[in-house]
Amino acid sequence: MVAAEADLIVTGSVIRTADRRHPVVESFAVRAGLILAVGTREEVDAHRGPRTRVLDVGAAAVYPGFVDVHNHHAMAGRTELFELSLPPSLSLDRILDLVRDRASTLPPDAWIVGGSVSTTLLPTLANTTSRRRLDEAAGGRPVVIVEDSRHNRWANTRALELAGITADSIPSAGVTVLDPDDGTPTGVLLEAAGIPVQEAYDRSGGLTSDQHVAASRRGVEILNSFGITTFQDAGVSTDILDALATLDRAQELNAWVVSSLLINDEIFGFDPIGEPLIARGEEFRTPHHRPDFVKIFLDGVPPARTASFLEPYVADAVHGAHFHGETTMTAEELYAWLRSVAERGLGAKVHCTGDGSARLVLDVAESIRADGFTTPIQIAHGQFLADDDIPRLRALDVSADISPFIWFPGVIPQALAEVLGDRAEHSQPNRALLDAGALVAGGSDWPVSDSPNTLEGLQGLVTRADPLGRAPGVLWPEQAITAEEALEVFTINAATAMGLGTETGSLTPGKSADFVVLARDAIAGPADEIVHTPVLSTWFEGREVYTAS
Repeated sequence: MVAAEADLIVTGSVIRTADRRHPVVESFAVRAGLILAVGTREEVDAHRGPRTRVLDVGAAAVYPGFVDVHNHHAMAGRTELFELSLPPSLSLDRILDLVRDRASTLPPDAWIVGGSVSTTLLPTLANTTSRRRLDEAAGGRPVVIVEDSRHNRWANTRALELAGITADSIPSAGVTVLDPDDGTPTGVLLEAAGIPVQEAYDRSGGLTSDQHVAASRRGVEILNSFGITTFQDAGVSTDILDALATLDRAQELNAWVVSSLLINDEIFGFDPIGEPLIARGEEFRTPHHRPDFVKIFLDGVPPARTASFLEPYVADAVHGAHFHGETTMTAEELYAWLRSVAERGLGAKVHCTGDGSARLVLDVAESIRADGFTTPIQIAHGQFLADDDIPRLRALDVSADISPFIWFPGVIPQALAEVLGDRAEHSQPNRALLDAGALVAGGSDWPVSDSPNTLEGLQGLVTRADPLGRAPGVLWPEQAITAEEALEVFTINAATAMGLGTETGSLTPGKSADFVVLARDAIAGPADEIVHTPVLSTWFEGREVYTAS
């Protein structure tokens, strides 16, 4: 019997497959965009024909294409192409300088939209003086800047006016921070309090359809440049859904994409959400774009004390000594949504940043499983979990969507420590989750994180330290995992969690030929050097979609 002729054969000194049956091979063959065979050079060479291209990477290494279970690709693309991009490390003075520079290029009534500012900078912004400084920098133009969690905003006087926010007209939802001296809105708007500003911007025109397509295209290009070939967008609008479908129909979507349809959170300013959005999801299904999940926000974020915890926050003057935060839904409401989602054959990504909200998900998942539904359920972030709840993830087939880009020592843990005390030192129990048999899937939460670079995530999981050396120390080092486990977290585990485990995530015959070529075998060397490994090229369905310059 003649072996099928390959379109492409890849050989190298190290090819990691993320398939435990043969974790390291010498070669693999590709035909029609799929992995045809893996094995030794001799075994795979049987598929070489006169038209076969051979890629010998030599001392470089080949890994499966990285998989990011949690990002906001279009938001990142939009910020780079059409908004004011602000690294969250900037000071107030530097932010104002950049706003002033942008304003000088815009018409008098144009909005300045951008992000992000650091969570830790919000107290500096929450006063009338800072708001007026923003007014001056913008030259009277409306400005709104998101905070790095993307849950909160800082708006200037003109933006507040257009949104109808005054001392006598405070949004009913969220928190509108007032100046303690004059009682006026400072422009710092927490959670849903920022929605009127977003709506005011949307009334000004927002982005065109072509701009939404450009934003998604750019987001995918950036992800490809980091070796990412599969991702789950954690909260989409109809504009984003249409952009992804448009790209795929034009054969320009160089990634597998799973979209999460927003159920209950309006902080992104998307309309519609909930049932009307779910009803439209199938319109946008294409071969590589799958609107297969919903996104439920079950709580907020700890620094704003909007996350739900089993034990109370550190006492403060506003909340007292017994405040636990709260969930956005009761158990009955969450059950109704998950049951409805399961009946439609969709999965659910549930945002939980506190152990109280995570427990509620597990309690409701127990009922859903008892009803006979096997719908995928992800606890998104999962940074705080009660010890007793960790074994329940495997028992209930609930995956942990973790973001090791935003928990290692640095700004986020500092903000957490202010509201949680010593508990902040015990976040991301990844070793315990793996030991309990839970499916742990890696995500970047980019652009909440500065970069979607999977190598940062790999290194953070192994070292529990800041991969870029911006902050000293380690965070709960007992929860470190091995480099090989970390690679699985960002390949086959993440693909499985988003329902694409049979299509991609490992270099296995029959799966999509998605892979990344790295300058060296990143996970075999010193753990603190993983992030410094260059990506040489990225391949999707056997096509080169990124080449390092």
